[in-house]
Amino acid sequence: MTSRSTGLLFALTAVIIFAVQDGISKHLGGAYPPLFVAMIRYWAFAGFVLIVAGRSSGGVKGAASANRLWLQIARGVILVFQIALSIFSFAEVGLAATHTIFAATPLLVACLSVPLLGEKVGWRRWTAIGVGFAGILMIINPLHATFDFRIVIPLIGTTMFALYSVLTRLASRTDTADTAFFYTGIAGAAAITLVGPFYWSHITLSDWFWMLTLCITGMTGHYLLIRAYSLVDAVAVQPMFYVQSVLVCLIGVMLFGEMMTINMVAGCAIVISAGAFTLWRESRLGKVPPPPIEPPGAL
Repeated sequence: MTSRSTGLLFALTAVIIFAVQDGISKHLGGAYPPLFVAMIRYWAFAGFVLIVAGRSSGGVKGAASANRLWLQIARGVILVFQIALSIFSFAEVGLAATHTIFAATPLLVACLSVPLLGEKVGWRRWTAIGVGFAGILMIINPLHATFDFRIVIPLIGTTMFALYSVLTRLASRTDTADTAFFYTGIAGAAAITLVGPFYWSHITLSDWFWMLTLCITGMTGHYLLIRAYSLVDAVAVQPMFYVQSVLVCLIGVMLFGEMMTINMVAGCAIVISAGAFTLWRESRLGKVPPPPIEPPGAL
């Protein structure tokens, strides 16, 4: 296999693992407080981050050396609570509905990049953004008589992750990817540890198995994704995250008995198409910055 084929295989395997991880998160999030589940996940992730930093050329000290420390800390704090909100959304709103909304992340990133990064978005991408948001309206179906206001939860989660992504782009102007990855794990773990213990719960022996599996899949998925980014361009890897959305929807329907309505399927197809065009347009303009290591809800 060529290095490109190997990299794409790593990326595909990673998003499959992340999809399975989201299914486990739904199970645990329905039985235990999401902040508690997120804290356990982040403790494991922080350990993984320290191992990766220790093996880097500059070591832990080099990875922790940030030119914009507060920006890096803010990124980590935003993401950890976005992860907790994602777990809550998986349990309360459903995997399928949550990920159809998460698919709009590239569109929100394009919008936020204008005021926060000073980037220019042309009429083609604004058109794609408008079409994508029309797809979101189709998904949430606000005019339906039984409109569920819980759909606001994944909308907030998507906005938080888009903000995290834009701040990651901003931080990449002055700090290395190793530094960004370090503070994603360490700052997030520190923040969640301040509140997570208040939600400590007794975990059954069988659920400790799922919690351990959740942590292992997170570390394995991230390792494969890091390897993928080392072999192929981020532009080639990024669309793979849409495969995760499709797989998660299948898991939600087949294992958890969730329903995918016609408007959800059609709206998701529109959002994915608009997001893919936005990513393609950014790559054509040479404006694709180093992406975040993880798709929404994947830690």
